Amino acid sequence: MSLDAGKLNHRITLQQQVPVQDPETGEMIVSWGNVAELWAHVEDVSVREFIASAAGQSEVTTRCTIRYRVDIDATMRFLFRGQPYNILGAQADKDSGLEYVTLPCTRGVSDGR
Repeated sequence: MSLDAGKLNHRITLQQQVPVQDPETGEMIVSWGNVAELWAHVEDVSVREFIASAAGQSEVTTRCTIRYRVDIDATMRFLFRGQPYNILGAQADKDSGLEYVTLPCTRGVSDGR
């Protein structure tokens, strides 16, 4: 099964964690740096609502499909319409394994990790 280029109709920004030194305290803090701007297909799969510590929260499970890349892992995230999505893993396509990658993601809980 091939991936139709017209299906990649959303623009996302792939990010990775970058250690940055606070200029005032010298403490190392984690920030996010842009890796690439990509075309993707972003599709919400489910919403889970729950109560944690008496605070209502919700978590959206999303599936994001992009052209094949080897440099994506679960420590990364992407931004879509200003919202951070935590990448849970990367699944190569089942035919060749080299055409596209599906990224199962979540947003809403622990945004920005």
